[in-house]
Amino acid sequence: MAAPPVVDLPIGDERLAQDVASGLAAVEKLLRSSVETEDAFVTEASKHLIEAGGKRFRTLMVLLAAQFGDASAPGVVPGAVVIELTHLGSLYHDDVMDEAPVRRGSPSANARWDNTVAILTGDYLFAQASEILADLGPALIRIQAQTFSRLVQGQIRETIGPRAGDDPVAHYIDVLADKTGSLIAASGRFGAVLAGAPSDVEERISRACEAIGVAWQLGDDLLDVASSSVESGKTPGTDLLEGIRTLPVLYVLETPGSSRLKDLVSGPVAPADLDEALTLLRADAAMERARAELHRWVDRARRDLSLLPDISAKEAFLALCDYVVARSG
Repeated sequence: MAAPPVVDLPIGDERLAQDVASGLAAVEKLLRSSVETEDAFVTEASKHLIEAGGKRFRTLMVLLAAQFGDASAPGVVPGAVVIELTHLGSLYHDDVMDEAPVRRGSPSANARWDNTVAILTGDYLFAQASEILADLGPALIRIQAQTFSRLVQGQIRETIGPRAGDDPVAHYIDVLADKTGSLIAASGRFGAVLAGAPSDVEERISRACEAIGVAWQLGDDLLDVASSSVESGKTPGTDLLEGIRTLPVLYVLETPGSSRLKDLVSGPVAPADLDEALTLLRADAAMERARAELHRWVDRARRDLSLLPDISAKEAFLALCDYVVARSG
């Protein structure tokens, strides 16, 4: 069954809505068939996260970007599958590094099997992406290679943390741009290139998609603090419990002087202290500073999007910007 898009965008143009729905279904079909092999276990492990669902956010970016050229071009759907396989492969590896027991509401591959299986399955998905990519031409291969380099560098930088003399906030934003924004930027670029959109349109879409990706992640930072479990479907304060220094926490830690909140969030928050930490952080100026940073990235995306041709896909992209702001509260 085809996965729905990440958000229910208010697409007023019926043709665009139908094109997006058709494209999502086609991507889903090829995504599943691309990992099937004669080895039943490899197929099962490879489909584990595909069948767990997911937002197909990056697919949506490819399909919307393709509207600025020939959206029916034969490479658009395979290009979206390359992006999704790359994303999924990185999730298998992320769960090993994070020792995550759950992904998308189901046991992670490393929890269901073991780390070795999860790592090799991620590698297999990267290989399948490369096989599809080989038929899309050298320009797309180069974009993918540059993107993958940024993605991995972002993960490395996140792992080692800021070095002496680095600004922790700037380091954090750079990590988001590389680890998350780069693949979303590539999604938009893939769609534009494969559909034959003009080069200036390609550049603007790519920059806008990267900014949307960074803003989306900043929204997740805010939601982890501000939302209830009913609103988000997740336990509030998960990042605090794990000692992950998201943007609001980094702003608290760089504030001069000492405070109870700074003491609480300087490391993993004890479960017994979580309610207090959430209450204090929700009332702290750090939340508004983080929200202002999200707005800056959304405004950056809007500036590039505003210069695109006036078609329904432009309005859909702008609606997505509005959604990113609205979901952050």
